[in-house]
Amino acid sequence: MTQPPLSRQIQLLEHAVGVELLLRSTRSVVLTAAGRAFFIEAQAVLERAQQAVLTAKRFAQGDIGSVTISFVGSAVYEFLPRVLAEARLSQPHVKVSLAEMNTHQQHEALRARRIDLGITRAPLLQPGYETECLVREPFVLGIPVGHPLATATMVAVADLDHVPFLMYSHSAYPPFNELLMGVFRTAGVEPEYVQWLGSSLTMLSLVNAGMGLALVPRCATNVVFKNVVFRDIDLGEGVQSELHLVWRSDNDNPACMMLLDAIRAATKAEH
Repeated sequence: MTQPPLSRQIQLLEHAVGVELLLRSTRSVVLTAAGRAFFIEAQAVLERAQQAVLTAKRFAQGDIGSVTISFVGSAVYEFLPRVLAEARLSQPHVKVSLAEMNTHQQHEALRARRIDLGITRAPLLQPGYETECLVREPFVLGIPVGHPLATATMVAVADLDHVPFLMYSHSAYPPFNELLMGVFRTAGVEPEYVQWLGSSLTMLSLVNAGMGLALVPRCATNVVFKNVVFRDIDLGEGVQSELHLVWRSDNDNPACMMLLDAIRAATKAEH
């Protein structure tokens, strides 16, 4: 910049600030006391402006930001900790907030935009939402030690007829309740329902106490109970426990989309 426009810019700046910032002579130009104070603050403002540009770019790329993930309780037995640990390696500066909810609560939270991603037992098959099945695994039968079926190599559905049984509540866990009740109806089996519950962990605790048997996802076998053994059971083709990832189609949080990709990659690597 040549001197005339430079001098003009300085004059305009001093006029805007309202104080003299520079002492100019034919031999030198030096800052006034007010100019020195202004210079320090101006440097900080410019640095913050540059940082704001970098932050905006990183946020748009999904490198930073925050994501709220809800999950069903049984997801913490194996899937959620492993997948999040691997996903965090690719996005170490993204803050992940977790909230435990049942499937119905997660669907409601998505509608209210309180969460970004949900890990549910049932898909959300409505316009405006995306659903992706992440995990399919069989159910296993939790049996108290000492029960006659505890020594069986393979258990049949018919073996559960009139047997004390702990069942998922329809209000708290409708996907599993409807699925397993359908299996029993098809097989003509009527277990003796002792309790209706909403948590695999609670059910296994009661199995451990000898109150009955329970069908739980295979991932629940990661929770060790002294008086519980697990046995395979043939529930019929296609009867499996599923975990679904659900999110809003209009979610524009870049960090959420990046984390979604990381969860997909971690799941594929496992399987």
